Amino acid sequence: MLVIRPITEADLPALLQCAEESGHGFTSLPVNEEILNNKIAHSIESFAKEVTKPGPEGYLMVAEDTETGEVAGTTAIEAAIGLDTPFYTYHLSTVVHSSRRLNVHNVVKVLTFGNDYTGVSELCTLFLRPEWRHGSNGRLLSKCRFLMMAEHSERFDKTVIAEMRGVSDEEGNSPFWQWLKEHFFSIDFTLADYLTGIGKKGFIADLMPKLPIYVNLLSDEAQAVIGEVHEKTRPALRLLEQEGFTCRGYVDIFDAGPTVECDVRNIESVRHSQSCTVSIGEPGNGRDCLVSNVSFDNFRAVAAKVRFENDEQVVVVSAEVAEALQVKNGDQVRLIA
Repeated sequence: MLVIRPITEADLPALLQCAEESGHGFTSLPVNEEILNNKIAHSIESFAKEVTKPGPEGYLMVAEDTETGEVAGTTAIEAAIGLDTPFYTYHLSTVVHSSRRLNVHNVVKVLTFGNDYTGVSELCTLFLRPEWRHGSNGRLLSKCRFLMMAEHSERFDKTVIAEMRGVSDEEGNSPFWQWLKEHFFSIDFTLADYLTGIGKKGFIADLMPKLPIYVNLLSDEAQAVIGEVHEKTRPALRLLEQEGFTCRGYVDIFDAGPTVECDVRNIESVRHSQSCTVSIGEPGNGRDCLVSNVSFDNFRAVAAKVRFENDEQVVVVSAEVAEALQVKNGDQVRLIA
């Protein structure tokens, strides 16, 4: 069984392994032990912090195999992005150039540089190692964050976003970045991506073109990947789309991958999650659910079969599940089918 829990200092080697396996374009997991150690320390501090409104907190969690103790993946939420360091995006929009006198009417796409998402919450750092990519593990890793948001809404903004990894090859070459590199930068995509991951974003403001870029001036290869996702990211995007997330034209400034967003109140798993009282017993042929405890600093979430009683006010869970969630009879849990 996989259980989602807050990361600890002892998880540094596992987090470094996840960073190495995640590959190019995974900005939130740079292969840098010092940076990852700082992320862990920041997360531990954030989980312990008393919060009444979202700030620069970052909540990093891991999925642990309860039988082996091995870490299967990571998942995280940033409470409010862009407060300490700018969060840049391109916005893809349409402009019209027309002349009645000449009877010319042209509709063109432009990319506008900005930081419109400052202060919103971000889903990030979702990575499941290949050997665990089966069953409900991926859904657990993604959806557990919505259980946390539903139970502890004061810690998160009303708008939630997620950056989807854009198109790049196995060597980390991005067609979109290639065009930017030729005209405005002189560094490879992998280096730019790494510098962003470790927080050194000053070069972006220094070198990124400030005026809108006309999309039809880009190379055909760069145009083709705007708003497209990396093949390994498609399952994560499908999960978010099922939750109600959509792209409103915002794309990553490096690989042009889409940024999707949703009002937290409209996220399907937030809307349909429910709070129940725990009864430890035999769930039998119950329903498959994702279940979390209601603690924050000691958050736990699992995928398990449960049985409802008393008009779904009481949920029967096995002793193993109760132990994983660190709950006892009479405690509250939050769950989604």
